[in-house]
Amino acid sequence: MATSTRRERSAEREVAAQRQRHAEHRTLGAVGERPPGPFGGIPVSELAILAGGIAFVIGMIRGGGPALYVGLIVLALGVVEFTAREHFAGYRSHTTLLAAIPSLAVVTALELTVGTASNRVVLVVAAVPVFGLLFYFLRRRFMSARQARIARPPAP
Repeated sequence: MATSTRRERSAEREVAAQRQRHAEHRTLGAVGERPPGPFGGIPVSELAILAGGIAFVIGMIRGGGPALYVGLIVLALGVVEFTAREHFAGYRSHTTLLAAIPSLAVVTALELTVGTASNRVVLVVAAVPVFGLLFYFLRRRFMSARQARIARPPAP
């Protein structure tokens, strides 16, 4: 009994069409073009990440000091601007990172004001709700921006 090549081709086309439909509804990864930077064509965030990384490494080699702290701050500012721009434009989700940064700030502020390093439970009790609430709202905001980006892609 001979097999029908028409049926095989039809089945292959159906599988390819299913894959295409699945790829169109996928919510992970980047969609479209990366959002433009606020400074036009000048990659200020990327340069800040590079400069902050270099200063951070120099500070680590020297054993601390101003280069370490300035490098860390400049590096963090560059990363936050870059990830927030992509996140709020619906390009790529950075929910966990953007929620963790304010949580880390709360823990740092508590550590500096209270100063009790032995009672870590207080720090966790303060940081977890901040992280959870920010994660929830940032994820909702990203999904809203993603839907708007998919429904109305930016003009070329």
